[in-house]
Amino acid sequence: MKLHELEKNIGATHARKRVGRGPGSGLGKTCGRGQKGQKARSGGSINPVFEGGQLPLYRRLPKRGFTNARFKVSYATVNLGDLNVFEDGTVVTPALLMEKGIIKKELDGLKILGNGKLEHKLTIQANKFSTSALEKIKESGSKAEVI
Repeated sequence: MKLHELEKNIGATHARKRVGRGPGSGLGKTCGRGQKGQKARSGGSINPVFEGGQLPLYRRLPKRGFTNARFKVSYATVNLGDLNVFEDGTVVTPALLMEKGIIKKELDGLKILGNGKLEHKLTIQANKFSTSALEKIKESGSKAEVI
């Protein structure tokens, strides 16, 4: 079989429905939309959750449970491998990371994750450290300071 011999299976493609094309097409005049009503109008579509005026399901169901989303703490995260851009002896702070463009926002603090390998001796100041990050920081001879 060669590329120019490839063909689609029979029935895999359909001719586009060309509406409003006069006699013979079977889709003239009202173009298959029926007569009058909201669905017959241009731009007339009904919201999928609309139930004809009946109280919708999302309002009938009881609201239960507790959510703490308003008070959720989210940290800006940085992997250890991203800190290799700094020279030995640098004190890495959230402000310095923002200046370098490694993080965009400080959010509720900075968390250092242990992905990658730290190749320089740094002093890293952050709000939180993962356990794997702390181990790798000690291995490289760097310091981790909690702010």
